[in-house]
Amino acid sequence: MNPVRHRRLLLVLLLAAAAAIATTLVVFALQRNVAYLYTPAEVLRGETGERARFRLGGMVEKGSFQRTPGSIETHFKVTDGDAQLPVVYSKILPDLFREGQAVVATGTMQDGVFVAEDVLAKHDETYMPKEVADKMGIAHKKHDVPETAAEPAP
Repeated sequence: MNPVRHRRLLLVLLLAAAAAIATTLVVFALQRNVAYLYTPAEVLRGETGERARFRLGGMVEKGSFQRTPGSIETHFKVTDGDAQLPVVYSKILPDLFREGQAVVATGTMQDGVFVAEDVLAKHDETYMPKEVADKMGIAHKKHDVPETAAEPAP
């Protein structure tokens, strides 16, 4: 084989190997940072993996917010209308965090409690993250009873 062709072939093979390695590293980095959104009902049904990192979306249940005395650790419950999931968060909450408002928290489950690493709150009275609204709408449609069926017979 001609030395020039040999060098050219070697260069092409090295470039292909470098591209394959770079692609593999990007895929692994993206997989590690992907966090799927689940509602409390989905989490309690076991749709998340054990020790998996995911996003929990729903509403902060009214009357559930508690702050640990002498620390910034907070405890609250997130609900989708069908189920509630206790959450613990050990950082400063966003200014817009309130009971009865939409929230998306990223973290993991530990001993039946969602341990949040990050908490995002809604930004105005009418906003709810689209993913959360869609999932909560699906959960409520499953449990809706027609009004005529709910009324007692005369």
